[in-house]
Parts: sequence; structure tokens; C-alpha cells
Amino acid sequence: MNPAGGPGCTLEDVAARAGVSRATVSRVVNASPRVSESVRRAVEDAIDELGYAPNRAARSLARHRSDTVALVVSEPSVRLFADPFFAATTLGVSHVLGATRYQLVLVMTEGDAERDRVERHLRRGDTDGALILSARADDPLAGRLAAAGIPCVVAGRPPAGAAVGFVDADNAGGARQAVAHLVASGRRSIGTVAGPPDMVPGADRRRGWEEALIEAGRRPDVALVAAGDFTRSGGAVATRRLLDRRPDLDAVFVASDLMALGALDALRSRGRRVPDDVAVVGFDDSELARSSDPPLTTVRQPVEDMGRAMARLLLDQLDTGAPPAGVVLHTELVVRRST
Repeated sequence: MNPAGGPGCTLEDVAARAGVSRATVSRVVNASPRVSESVRRAVEDAIDELGYAPNRAARSLARHRSDTVALVVSEPSVRLFADPFFAATTLGVSHVLGATRYQLVLVMTEGDAERDRVERHLRRGDTDGALILSARADDPLAGRLAAAGIPCVVAGRPPAGAAVGFVDADNAGGARQAVAHLVASGRRSIGTVAGPPDMVPGADRRRGWEEALIEAGRRPDVALVAAGDFTRSGGAVATRRLLDRRPDLDAVFVASDLMALGALDALRSRGRRVPDDVAVVGFDDSELARSSDPPLTTVRQPVEDMGRAMARLLLDQLDTGAPPAGVVLHTELVVRRST
């Protein structure tokens, strides 16, 4: 018995907590209609309190699989529909799953309470696996799902020690390419609009900025760093902060194309010409980069390919029992008129 709950919790522990028989708990876990609503609620409350995770192999013998995969996005819905990264990643996932029996279900989490609700949903087996986008470095969801035996793949590096599949781009390497290009073009005061520091791409792209400056024999100056939130308005606000601190700014590496559009807005409002006065480099190579004024030099990451790779890694776990694996995709600098 494990009355404290956790990974070692059993059906008997749940039954004792709920005051019902083991058979009743089994019926609730397997979605049997032969349970009253009040008893079902009592058992589900006990499952939540104890952190019980059903044995998925046993459950697959007891009932059909759901044949669904959850796409978990840890962002407000407004960013989901505004940022091309999410659309391209989802398209890649859909292309792969479209040839299988699996249906994709979108799940949004915007805070701890919603994340806990999503975790309970996934642990109960309502989906067969999960693809997790935009998770923060300290987000425990992927690790908890892995500990419960639920196949999952994350975009970016997984939490330390978590047996989780992942697909990432070479964020630091791409940032180094971008800043090395700015150095080679003669720019002297090179700032960065970084992403959120608690997200893998934000931290890695800032690290690449620092490494490129050090390789060029320059000392990274914290006054040349302003964090954004991967939105256009956030990029504009961060760029204005850089200009206030360093009026001599003549180049800025921005950690996403969407934020780079905000940087162009801010520079235009201050009367700075791009690229004559300030050169701008983004990251993603989305359609936004090609249609901006001027067209944006940017780091191409294969976003749609990332979605495809995430789906394939998850299918390997679901259909063949393969262990979690990781993939890092290459990035490439695309030079346009903004530099």
C-alpha cells in the first residue's frame, strides 16, 4: 500500500481513500457506465489527491485506445493565433498524423490551475500521448507525464532528468551566425531583443548573441539586452528600451521575426532608418520576414519540419514502444535588405 500517493500508488490505495472496492475504482478508470455520479466523483477526487496513474498497458487490454494525440500549448490563445511558429509547427504535426489513425486535439494551458487540469486529463488516458509546445524551463508537465508512463515529445530541450522525447533547433548556433554577420558588416553597438529567459529558445538565442560577441573580441554589455515576450508589441517595447539606454545602437539581433517587426516599428517611430542607421536580424524566416519593409534578414529554422519530427518521435513511442529520443535541427542565416 502507498497511502501517500505518487508513482507507486495502486488501485487499492485509491479504493481505500475513496471508501469503495477495487472493482469500483477499476470501473471508473475504464469509463464504465455502471457507476453512480457521486461514486465516480469520489474516486476521481481520490485519484487526483493520490496522483494515481493507471497502468497503460493493462488499460489497453481493458478498452480501446483513444486514438487521439494532445497538442499542449502553454500560451495565451491570442499568441497562438498571432505567431506563425505555432501555425507552422501544427501544420507539420498534422501532415504526419493525417496518414495515421490518430486525431489531433488542441489543449491550451495559461496557468498552474489549467496545467494541473490538463495533467489530470492526460493521466486518465483520454489521449494516447502528448506534444508540448512553448513550455517554460520549470514547467513540470512533461516530466510528470513521462513518470506516469505517458508518451510525450516537447519542442525544445526537456526538463533535466526527464525521460522525454524532444525536437529542437540549433538556437544558439543560429544566433551566433546572425551576430557574426552583423560584426562582419562593421556594426559596433549590437544589441539583442531576447526572448523570455525561462524559455529554451529565449535563453539559447541570447547565449548565441553573447558567444558571437566574445568570439569577435567584444565584451557583451547587459545594457544592450532587453527581454521581449515573442510578440510584436513586446519587440517594440524592448527596442525602445535599448534605444533609451544606448542611443549609439547600430544593430539589433531579435529572437523572433514577430518581435523583429516590433523592432522595425520602434526604430521607424524614432526616425532611425533600417539598415542605414540600425541593422535588424530576426529569427524564424516566417512569411513575416519576407513581406516586411524592408525584407528581414533572419535565421531560418525549419519549423514545419520540427512539427513533423515531433509527430514521428511520438508515433515511434506509441506504435513501436521505442524509447524517447531527441532531434536537433540545423538553422541557416538568410540575408535580406534589413542588414
